[in-house]
Amino acid sequence: MQKNKAFNFEFIALMASLMSLVALSIDALLPSLAEIGKSLNVTNPKDNQLLITMIFLGIGFGQLVFGPLSDSFGRKPVVYVGFFIFIIASLICIFTESFEMMVFGRILQGFGLSAPRSLTMSMIRDSYSGNYMAKIMSIITMFFILIPVIAPTLGAFLTSFFHWHSVFYFNLIFGVVVIIWFYYRQPETLKAENKILFKPNIFITGTKAFFKQKEAVAYTFVSGFITGSFMVYLSTSQQIFEKQYKMAEMYPYIFASLAISVGIATFFNSQLVEKYGMFRIAFTAAISYTITSLLYVILFWNSANPSIYILVIFFAIQFFAVGFLFGNLRALAMQPLGHIAGIGAAINGFISTVLAVPIANYIGEFVDTSVLPLFIGFSIFGILSILVFFFMKKTNTY
Repeated sequence: MQKNKAFNFEFIALMASLMSLVALSIDALLPSLAEIGKSLNVTNPKDNQLLITMIFLGIGFGQLVFGPLSDSFGRKPVVYVGFFIFIIASLICIFTESFEMMVFGRILQGFGLSAPRSLTMSMIRDSYSGNYMAKIMSIITMFFILIPVIAPTLGAFLTSFFHWHSVFYFNLIFGVVVIIWFYYRQPETLKAENKILFKPNIFITGTKAFFKQKEAVAYTFVSGFITGSFMVYLSTSQQIFEKQYKMAEMYPYIFASLAISVGIATFFNSQLVEKYGMFRIAFTAAISYTITSLLYVILFWNSANPSIYILVIFFAIQFFAVGFLFGNLRALAMQPLGHIAGIGAAINGFISTVLAVPIANYIGEFVDTSVLPLFIGFSIFGILSILVFFFMKKTNTY
């Protein structure tokens, strides 16, 4: 039964903007990683990857705190608390002269940003359900993808003409604008009668309720597999295109073109999901994701990196499949969790992130002189995802 089928453009744009705070904090910094490492006396360039992967660690743990609190106190107040923490963390990143403190600042940034990230999911689930929820998530993701398209170019511009600190200042200004918009225009989505009385054991009871829903658990794990392998690309893309391919000037444009591939897929998903169902589309996308990566591994197992054109084609096909996975996997996981949308979104985000971070850090260590380890990782976790889909196929109703 669909909860709501009212299309609200401002709601979609606002939710996309809240999610974009996370994307901007990650993607705008990518072209500046080498500059930051040099400024903070980093001796091993691979350590720069921590500035990307560690923000996800903060996001994962932060959701466990903010999600349950939002089920008791409402979505909006908790978003404000998270944004305040993000401000403090950004100031740490701006003024520190220590790489270790910068990593801590990035973890704290992720902790603060986990509030708008996870509660965006909760607010969507408060308002929609079923395949129409997947449609709304796809449209929001489509708008959200605009940030990865422009963020690296923006980050490269700011770093070139000012300093890498200016990237953090820009993120703060953008965040303040979005939060003011959110304050004045977004009503509270959690109805008073649906609030859960806050008790210390709400974390335990919510977690038990989550793990009783095998659909939520299964698709959360798939999200972790896909997010983890995709996170490797995010954390190593600068190294791949600037170091392995010697294309530093073209890096922001290549990154943007591949983000567009994800955006196109999410647009098609928004048009198709009500007709074909989110399970069927996500399952097909997982198969495509896996076949593409396996084909790359077979073709270039004992070879040097292919030409940049071939690599970009493989990435584009891979990320086109990802565009059909992200929104649908979140919707499939959240569908049975309407009664605990806050803690449900939190645990979903936490598990998928905690799975993703070690996956990204481990595989990233091997992406040194070749892109092959990246596609091996894609292949392994694509196969695992397909196995989960096969296991869930008999119980699927969407």
